[in-house]
Amino acid sequence: MPRTENAASFFVATASAETENEPDGADARHPELAMLEGDMPEDLFAAIKAERELLDAQRVALAERSAEIDLAHAMLATETARLADLKLEVEALLERASLEHVADVERLVALYSNMKPRDAAAIMNDLDLEVMVTVLGTMPERNAAPILAAINPVRARALSLILLERAKFPGDRRLNEIRLD
Repeated sequence: MPRTENAASFFVATASAETENEPDGADARHPELAMLEGDMPEDLFAAIKAERELLDAQRVALAERSAEIDLAHAMLATETARLADLKLEVEALLERASLEHVADVERLVALYSNMKPRDAAAIMNDLDLEVMVTVLGTMPERNAAPILAAINPVRARALSLILLERAKFPGDRRLNEIRLD
């Protein structure tokens, strides 16, 4: 039995000596290394220790990256919500602008419909062709016909062609052939 006591005290002494040489409680983090230390060559032990330190550093880097990704997701969700709110606001503004445009066209149609055809034609001869098309195209035929008859014949022909072509699909339209000369 004395030999067993010597062997036990040898391992305890070796473990105690190695613990004193370990920096900042390495035994506490990796107790299995402290138990195996006496059986391994120093360079293998150093390689394992370096590998563990590398893995710890990688864990920290992954945790930081994960936090960055979580932050990016939160920022993306915030921006998505903000853009959805802006989209709703823009859609509401476009709807309001469209309603106001329709109301303006209806008002112009009513104004020109209540004028004498010659007076309306005199004004329309100087109007932008797009405005003229919009007003006369919206106006009931009964009111538009006398005005169209009083408009400059070249502009009346162009207006007639535009009204005919706008009912076609965009690819089938031949608006570039319309001349105001």
